Amino acid sequence: MSKIVKTLSGTAGIALALALGGCGGGTFNPGMESVHQPVVQRTDYTVDLQTGGERGLAAGETQRLSTWFDTLELGYGDRVSIDDPSGLASSGARETVAAVAARSGMLLEEGAPVTSGQVAPGSIRVVVSRMTASVPECPDWSRPSQPEYEASTMSNFGCASAKNLAAMIADPEDLLHGRNGQGGSDAHTATKAVKAFRDRVLTGVTEVKQESSKGAQ
Repeated sequence: MSKIVKTLSGTAGIALALALGGCGGGTFNPGMESVHQPVVQRTDYTVDLQTGGERGLAAGETQRLSTWFDTLELGYGDRVSIDDPSGLASSGARETVAAVAARSGMLLEEGAPVTSGQVAPGSIRVVVSRMTASVPECPDWSRPSQPEYEASTMSNFGCASAKNLAAMIADPEDLLHGRNGQGGSDAHTATKAVKAFRDRVLTGVTEVKQESSKGAQ
């Protein structure tokens, strides 16, 4: 009797160990499609600028906007829009913002996302929306490769391809919505880039800053 009990106890112990091993084995991936997929996140950056009536922006605000764009390293994939809840901003203010954005090859988007905080009277809010793609859980070595009793692929399976896709995608928003086929090149997209290139301010037009190596007299 005691021998039978010992045998049952040993079998139960092995079964319990296998069950616990399956529960605590890290990321489980039963199929050939990786559980690790790119995650797209949108971040909205804002700056409030004082308007100057029909002249556009108040004195010094144009330079502040240009510096802000440079700090953000504004570039392809970003969305630039103006939030003007009052609807009282002059066309001059919008044209000024559009001209500064054009220096980075960007055009203003129609409409602006909802942001926190109120826009003060006499001001407009410039919003830069930026999409980023990442695979936050990679690399993932939480599951040992051996032994494997549940026919799961390795926990790190798919991390390399997913991270490469997230790094190479020019516009992360395409991972969410994709792009409709146009049967050829997209003339609308091409002309937007050409217009931004032509509207930019040439560096040779502005006055060259004079630098001196002489010390103070």
